[in-house]
Amino acid sequence: MAGVVDTNLLLHAVNQDAPEHEAARAFLLDVGRSADAWYVTEGIAYEFMRVATHPKVFVHPLTWTEALAFIRDLLEAESIHVLQAGPDHWSLLNDVLGGLTHPAGNLFFDVRTVVLMREHGVRRLYTIDADFLQFGGIEVENPLRA
Repeated sequence: MAGVVDTNLLLHAVNQDAPEHEAARAFLLDVGRSADAWYVTEGIAYEFMRVATHPKVFVHPLTWTEALAFIRDLLEAESIHVLQAGPDHWSLLNDVLGGLTHPAGNLFFDVRTVVLMREHGVRRLYTIDADFLQFGGIEVENPLRA
């Protein structure tokens, strides 16, 4: 079933040192071949580039050209679409924030992803980030879990 592909899955797919590399790579290959509509956000693409090129995160970080080529290849798949903010974004932001106990700090990146999902009627998120479990109205699935 289609949904948003989170940054961490993209990172595991390119990081050959990650134990989850093969599973994440296989998942992305399936996404690319799918007839269903799959999604990323601009923020997910930029976060991927930020982390994938960071020498303090990866032993073998990507160059910016390698990271950009990965994102371009991903976005060239017919099944991948980019979610962007529209006219209802800010009112939906208020709704999402009102459903959380104490939104602050780094959680706002996840908040943005959830607001974009609601804005575009996407209910499922593929991620290994358990922080998304605190959001109502979305389904969170870890495709790397056996």
